[in-house]
Amino acid sequence: MFKRTPLLIALLLLSVQLIAQKKQLTYCNPINLDYGYTPIPNFATQGKHRATADPVIVNYKGDYYLFSTNQWGYWWSSDLSNWNFVSKSFLRPEHKVYDDLCAPSVWIQGDTMLVFGSTYARNFPIWMSTNPKGNDWKEVVENFDIGGWDPAHFVDDDGRLYMYNGSSNVYPLYGVELNRKTFEPIGTRKELLLLRPDRYGWQRFGEHLDNTFLDPFMEGAWVTKHNNKYYLQYGAPATEFSGYADGVAIGTTPLGPFEHQSLPLSWKAGGFARGAGHGATFQDNWKNYWHVSTMVVSVKNNFERRIGIWPTGFDKDDVMYTNTAFGDYPHYLPTKADNHLKSRFTGWMLLNYNKPVQVSSTLGGYHANNAVDERIRTYWSAASAKNGEWIQTDLGRVSTVHAVQLNYADQDATFLGKQQGIYHQYQLLYSVDGKKWQLLVDKSKNKTDVPHDYLELEKPVNARFIKIVNIHMPTGKFAISGLRVFGKADIARPAPVKDFMVLRTEKDKRSAWIRWITNDDAYAYNIYIGTDPDKLYNCIMIYGANEYWYKGMDKEKPYYFRIEALNENGQSKLSDIIKAE
Repeated sequence: MFKRTPLLIALLLLSVQLIAQKKQLTYCNPINLDYGYTPIPNFATQGKHRATADPVIVNYKGDYYLFSTNQWGYWWSSDLSNWNFVSKSFLRPEHKVYDDLCAPSVWIQGDTMLVFGSTYARNFPIWMSTNPKGNDWKEVVENFDIGGWDPAHFVDDDGRLYMYNGSSNVYPLYGVELNRKTFEPIGTRKELLLLRPDRYGWQRFGEHLDNTFLDPFMEGAWVTKHNNKYYLQYGAPATEFSGYADGVAIGTTPLGPFEHQSLPLSWKAGGFARGAGHGATFQDNWKNYWHVSTMVVSVKNNFERRIGIWPTGFDKDDVMYTNTAFGDYPHYLPTKADNHLKSRFTGWMLLNYNKPVQVSSTLGGYHANNAVDERIRTYWSAASAKNGEWIQTDLGRVSTVHAVQLNYADQDATFLGKQQGIYHQYQLLYSVDGKKWQLLVDKSKNKTDVPHDYLELEKPVNARFIKIVNIHMPTGKFAISGLRVFGKADIARPAPVKDFMVLRTEKDKRSAWIRWITNDDAYAYNIYIGTDPDKLYNCIMIYGANEYWYKGMDKEKPYYFRIEALNENGQSKLSDIIKAE
């Protein structure tokens, strides 16, 4: 018989209390990468901060490789959940620029991965690797003479290679065929596509799509082929705004002509983290399509951004879509061939939107409730980064908690550029009464950088209070833009929304005023939008309001709308579809 020493008893109790994490089956946007800090001093005058954008994911030999702007390397993953960073500079000493692989093009040609970064210069190389996991690279072209900003390369089924590029609010996207062996252009670049903000409302510049200050930008080309059609994707109207999206135009040849699709392909103008522009489309190991793109923070600088991933596909009529409904809530990772028209959303609702918060301290005007207001652009900051600073959220009632996302903010950070060897440490606790606390997840020994840590629990717990206790920050203060608790509350689902109306103005058919009666049982609403009643492929989530000014329509087409209410137990019945001529 062994003796029950105090230490052994404590360990046994801990093993009972600690809810271990298994291999995660879900993910939550923004994805949890060890994002680098902006390397550009002029971009950090309002505060040093993490930043990246313009992502590309390619599937190479069954693993996923993610490249994005200014990360001084890239990531690989076997499951789209756990990402491993590989440090690599793609600049040579003579390249006197901050942009190490800005808005890169990444493509697979035969058994080789190739990479080329944005440049207006004539002396940037094209890199190649057959062992990117091992960081084994060499230059296949020393100086790619024609260059190109926001490049993308596409290999057609017949082996022919094409390059696309362009980033401007004046000039179009361009395309040219390249010799697949020498990478020399075959002919000259061809003009492919311009924006049409006079027709497509979502392409207008500005947070309110009013073309204030500048004309809209078109950038970030990407091409996907499906059923002998070529889908030219592009980012617009500007990276700073909630409506940053990827559009798509369809052609029957790789160099067009291309015709705009009325709806943006990936559009996420509402919710916690907004934006879904300048991205790329890839297939997982089961041939399901996914779209990775840029999400907007834009607090300390316009180019403060993150990355999101959404299920994508083509419907029976070859219409390309991206499913961004509940686009920053937990979604299931791929495990088999699936129909992405059917939601991958777990059904776990947000349990603490605008609920009471308590904190250990507060720095200036960075108030506690900023951590639960579902706006990544606002945040709470403690007065320090000391061990023991904490934040606690009250769910309002005992609820079943399935997952927690902890989104850190940058307050008084000291880094420029990509950092390695930095880490967050904390403990996550839960309670049913706010007095007796139990350990839920222990990251006190963590040695990884987790700025958007997402914790899917192996077993759900019943809790009313969730508490994060800081132990160590990589830099700056202990600051949180989103302490987000997901699960289910034991309440009735919300009633259907009443008096839903869409007032499409005769003066400007691109715009409409959408209204409904506030539902007292709801914390938010989803509005589904489309140009066909059976294809409502765009969605916006609205918190704490009963109206939305929608200015994203194609003025030449009718639109269709429906709405649902959301609360801590789920979704209401969808409203009837409304047609707006």
